[in-house]
Formats: sequence, structure tokens, C-alpha cells
Amino acid sequence: MDYIAEINRLRKEKNAVILAHYYQIPEIQDLADYIGDSLALARRAAETRADIILFAGVHFMAETAKILNPDKKVLLPDLEAGCSLADSCDAKELAKMKAEYPDHKVLSYVNCSAEVKCLSDIICTSGNALKIVETFPKDQKILFVPDKNLGGYINRVTGRDMKLWPGSCQIHDILDAEKVLELKRQHPDAKIIAHPECNPAVLQVSDFVGSTAAMLKFIVEDPCREYIVATETGILHQMHKVAPAKTFYVASNEGGSCACNDCPHMKRNTVEKLYRCLKDETPEITLSEEVIAKARKPIEEMLRLS
Repeated sequence: MDYIAEINRLRKEKNAVILAHYYQIPEIQDLADYIGDSLALARRAAETRADIILFAGVHFMAETAKILNPDKKVLLPDLEAGCSLADSCDAKELAKMKAEYPDHKVLSYVNCSAEVKCLSDIICTSGNALKIVETFPKDQKILFVPDKNLGGYINRVTGRDMKLWPGSCQIHDILDAEKVLELKRQHPDAKIIAHPECNPAVLQVSDFVGSTAAMLKFIVEDPCREYIVATETGILHQMHKVAPAKTFYVASNEGGSCACNDCPHMKRNTVEKLYRCLKDETPEITLSEEVIAKARKPIEEMLRLS
């Protein structure tokens, strides 16, 4: 079966829109109506007029789309497509910590569950985190959830002293700075670009730190011809498209040959799963009205400020 042809037929027939994250496999990126990072996709989800949203990403992303579109059907090709970072923060444990620090505002990275969003004052993404933090008064105490690496990076850049939840992304946190520098020695003219979810040692040796969207913008505008990329490998597909004359090396712990940069959750989605999901209109993301109402407020506040 020509799955792509069938997907194109079904999305037109059902007035469906396909949103895909940069970390999806190239085939899914190419057939998506919109591709982007978490911030861009949240905006698209908030603006869409489609009846069905097929989210090629992971569970928390599809939840965000449902929160912003409670009256639309939101589909996720594989319900097992989770997120190690989101899983690192349990809502009940966060509620306990929040009670211990009642004078702290809860700023949650979008990579968290809907229940965690319900406990948050505002949401941020890697693309707008610095801007969101700067909207708080300097003396405002902040509890940053759940990524200790992104939160630590913000603390160092802004001089803040946010209290950090001890969570991390298994893909970014595992990268070894010494391995990155070894790759740099092999390609001395290459600049190291890293996602802020990487551990502090990797960020310290990087020439540029930014979200996936910021990385793409940087490589287009920067005069350098070679880059060592410290993030999930799916972004390389877009990098080759927007800067075909440039060379990219994967920053991995095995000299660029390991799959440690491939998110096992993102890579659960396949073109066949997208087809079956759209055809059968399942699995569907469902959330209670109470969760949607509570989680929507901090997301909308983020969209307003960014």
C-alpha cells in the first residue's frame, strides 16, 4: 500500500492536520502539514481549523494540542511514545514540593504531563524559556520543573537562583563532553551547537546553545561550514534541507556511530502507524474537563508572553 498517498487522501477527506516534531523520522517530517519545535507546534495547535489533529510526536505534545483544542479530536499514532523527561516528574510529588515552597512560582518546561501543567503558574519551551523567566521580578522565587539542565542553563545565563526539579532527558543528558571535544579535534573548523537539555559540561564547550528552531536559524545565518550537533538526530534532516552546502556531525558517545541520540519514543512513530491512526481515528488523546481547564491557563499565558 502507498501509505503516503492514503494519508494525503484521508487528511483531505477528514479535514485533518498533521503536526510533526523535528525529531521525527524524515519520511514523517516530509509529509507533515507543519513541522517545528514545541513552541511552534503549540502555536499551530492553537490556531488550527482542522477537525482532527494528528500529532506525530510524543504523548505530552499531543496532550498540549488537546488542551488547546478541547473540542477537536487529537490523535497520537503510538500511545507508548512517551518522554523520559516528562516521566521524571510525578504530579503528586510536585504537589508536595509546591506545598513546601509556597512562595515559589512554578515554571514548567512544556515537556511534562498535563497533570504537572495543572500545578504550574506558567509553561515555557526551550525556545522561550529565557524570555519567560525574565518576565518574573528579580526577587520572585521560582521552582523550575522538570529539566535540571535547562533550568541550570537559565540560572547561569540570567544570574537567577531557581530551585530545580532533578529531571533530565535521557537523550541529551547522556552526551559526554569529552566525546564531543574528541569529535571537535577531528573537525577543528566545526562549531559545536547544543540543545539546552544537554548536561552543563556539554553546554560549556559549545559555541551556540539553543532550541531546535534556534539551531536551524543559527546554521543558516552563521558563516561556518561545519557543525557538531548535540541533540536528537531527527533535526539533521531539516539542517540538510535548509543548509545543503554545509556539513554536520552527530555529537554522540561513540564517535557519531551510536544510536544514543535517537529518541526511542520519537522513533516509535512510523508512516504506517500514521496511516492506521488517521484511518481508524485512534488512539485518541482524552483529558477531563477539569484537567483541560487548569492546564490551559499556564499554556495560554506562555503563548501570550511569547
